[in-house]
Amino acid sequence: MTFLTDFADQAVILPLVLAVSIALLSQGWRRGAVVWLGVVGATFAVMLTLKMTFMACSPFFGPMDIRSPSGHVAAATVVAGGLAALLVRRPGSILPIAMLAAVVIGISRLVLGAHSLPEVALGALVGLAGAAALMRLAGPPPKLKMVPLILAIVLVAAVFHGLHLPAEAAIRHGASRAADFFDVCRPPPGGLPA
Repeated sequence: MTFLTDFADQAVILPLVLAVSIALLSQGWRRGAVVWLGVVGATFAVMLTLKMTFMACSPFFGPMDIRSPSGHVAAATVVAGGLAALLVRRPGSILPIAMLAAVVIGISRLVLGAHSLPEVALGALVGLAGAAALMRLAGPPPKLKMVPLILAIVLVAAVFHGLHLPAEAAIRHGASRAADFFDVCRPPPGGLPA
């Protein structure tokens, strides 16, 4: 399961996103590259905000069993769905591809004990929203040379697979600092209402 989940680590995803945008630009599809970077970036920003909020305010969200929504699932979902949106000329296959990525990476995160089911589901929803946005905003892809694009994806995945970025620790630290700074997430005196 670790082998699968490592494909969705930020150490693989971030270089992959950059490589795809460069490949799209090199083939003259500026709109596709800009939308790709914008939507994937927005998806990551939403996940960062959700992670910070749930971590900083965990006493309020305890009953929902969400402490850290799955960034791996969101990343895999938006990237797989986004690649399908950019490359496949059949819109009906985009969301199924995104959902397949969400299920595969989601199961790996659950089996590894990294996330709860609600955390995986929330990551999948954010990733699916990103994939749907890419499908709408990118427009129909022009005739692209698939071989260089696929080679770039395979090369990046092969080079960076197995590496890990300490993103979760940094987010946890930031959330702890935010919780100390803002009173919003502190339970009122006497605890939370039952």
